[in-house]
Amino acid sequence: MKKGDFIVIAIVLLIAAAFLFYPKGKSGKTVVIREQNRVIYKAELNKNNEFSLKGNTVIIKENTAYMKNADCKNQICVKHNPISAVGETIACLPNGVTVTIEE
Repeated sequence: MKKGDFIVIAIVLLIAAAFLFYPKGKSGKTVVIREQNRVIYKAELNKNNEFSLKGNTVIIKENTAYMKNADCKNQICVKHNPISAVGETIACLPNGVTVTIEE
């Protein structure tokens, strides 16, 4: 191995270590559901609720939010992990639905 290889490996290891010790995002207090960029629903994240839109169902439960189902083809939004930190978003692009956590 050359000197440059060791430098690249060291940089990659430093970046990986930084992510290990990087603090998780601040827990959010509000969930905002938008459809076609219009706010459809805004409420506290600690209140359990199920919200149905045309083609999507959003679940707010135990201070998290997730997409229970969607009628889109790829189902990426449904496979997304539940969100709870400020700035996290789940998006269903075919249906124009976003779920975002805010302070």
